[in-house]
Amino acid sequence: MDFLTTISNPVTVQGIGLHSGHPVTMTLQPGAPGTGIVFVRTDLGGAEVPAVVGNLAQTSYATTLEFDGVAVATVEHVLSAVVGLGIDDLRVELDAGEVPILDGSAALVVRLLEQAGIRQSEVPRLVMRIQQPVTVREGDKSISIAPGRGLKVRYAIAFDHPAIGESQCQFTLRRRTYIRDIAPARTFCRLEEVEALREAGLARGGSLENALVLNGEGLMNGPLRYRDEFVRHKILDLLGDLALLGLPLEGSIRAERAGHALHTRLVRELMDQPEAWSLVPAPAVARPSAAPVAVPA
Repeated sequence: MDFLTTISNPVTVQGIGLHSGHPVTMTLQPGAPGTGIVFVRTDLGGAEVPAVVGNLAQTSYATTLEFDGVAVATVEHVLSAVVGLGIDDLRVELDAGEVPILDGSAALVVRLLEQAGIRQSEVPRLVMRIQQPVTVREGDKSISIAPGRGLKVRYAIAFDHPAIGESQCQFTLRRRTYIRDIAPARTFCRLEEVEALREAGLARGGSLENALVLNGEGLMNGPLRYRDEFVRHKILDLLGDLALLGLPLEGSIRAERAGHALHTRLVRELMDQPEAWSLVPAPAVARPSAAPVAVPA
């Protein structure tokens, strides 16, 4: 049997919000067993926003949560790192309304969590194990989950751009492989999308330092960290959106041209179909020491 985990010590990082452009300080604090992932707005007197699908407010260009009128935007990269490292309980303190974008990936969040150290509680960990297939479709986009041990993902994308085209990646969730193969993959966008977003008052903090930007001919700020970095980032986002289940997930996922909207629709479908899954004790796993783990640059 495995047990719920949190971090051992608080850690802090400063950055800017991707869409707001505002400076923000983020402090990751240990969480009490069973409290899950909770965002805390220290600029609003400690108002709390639990990371659960019932608090999902928006999925356009990023995942935004809202509870009792308090919102936190662009939460997916922090949530992805939490899932990738197998952390169950965490308080994410922010002095602004958006998580810092950092370098556009989850690698720096992974470094922070590794620096903080991970410790177990004495509370058993439960896993949502898929028993029946569940599928969500929207035109030529789809995402499905079927029974399977562990969490496996097969993700395929197709973009009308010479730097991306059609690409697919298969991934089995393990801490080491997440750190090596998924966490460093950066978010991406087209240059014309950036211009349109800024006209709409978004992407004010976006730059060539925190996103891969594509123009009509290719990539403006290479080189890529992986040949298929674009689809790997889609897996990174998916894992972050799955954190809104509030439980680790066990099954086999297949995604075709999906994104935040379909990821979170799958989460809602799973919560609406309790007959499709069961809660089982998590198998025992080896936990990391407090020593930092090298994250690929």
